[in-house]
Amino acid sequence: MTSAISIKGVSKQYGVLQALDEVSLTIHEGEFFGLLGPNGAGKTTLISILAGLCKPDHGSASIMGVDVQSTHREARRKLGVVPQELVFDPFFTVRETLRFQSGYFGIRNNDAWIDEIMANLDLTGKADSNMRSLSGGMKRRVLVAQALVHRPPVIVLDEPTAGVDVELRQSLWQFISRLNHDGHTIVLTTHYLEEAEALCQRIAMLKQGKVVALDTTANLLSRFGGTKKQNGEAADLEDVFVHIMSGNAA
Repeated sequence: MTSAISIKGVSKQYGVLQALDEVSLTIHEGEFFGLLGPNGAGKTTLISILAGLCKPDHGSASIMGVDVQSTHREARRKLGVVPQELVFDPFFTVRETLRFQSGYFGIRNNDAWIDEIMANLDLTGKADSNMRSLSGGMKRRVLVAQALVHRPPVIVLDEPTAGVDVELRQSLWQFISRLNHDGHTIVLTTHYLEEAEALCQRIAMLKQGKVVALDTTANLLSRFGGTKKQNGEAADLEDVFVHIMSGNAA
């Protein structure tokens, strides 16, 4: 099975903080993969290393077989990242923003794909609106569109539905699920564990910079099959997460 992302023994330290500690992961091509953990677990640091925004102290990472350090430009073309932060240029319209993003990857005459992305993210009516005039939910949709303009085979979504309405969450997941069905590899970090349970085929859980659980979603849930909530319902991914983060073995 081809690896979309390969992470081998990656460590990163900031002063006395060990953000990542010998993390090794392989994410397969075409997989919908969940990367979960509490705040400060190392998820964003790991994404930053994949995107070439920071260098690991030890270890290596590659995207579609391309090393993110020695061949950064080629690796970056294979990756689309939707960040947590609402970062945007307030002086451009939505369409101009997506055209400029295409240009960063040397892509011209990309309007047909831009139109398709905007249609799927319900942005068509805002195409000529200035970015600063958009609501927070609309801005987040533009961030998703920016990550897709160069048609990357691997897409990382870092808390993509934080603070957005239910309608956007549903339409976004329909679109992302379609991209995954078409062969894109999706990596998701989220605090909405019901999203991860519904969407992700495999899940890694990080705690204090270390991988403390790595398995298929089904296997993680089955290990807690005998666990019942007070109301008698079977344990869900949130129960599994709390159990593992409390220091119990999965």
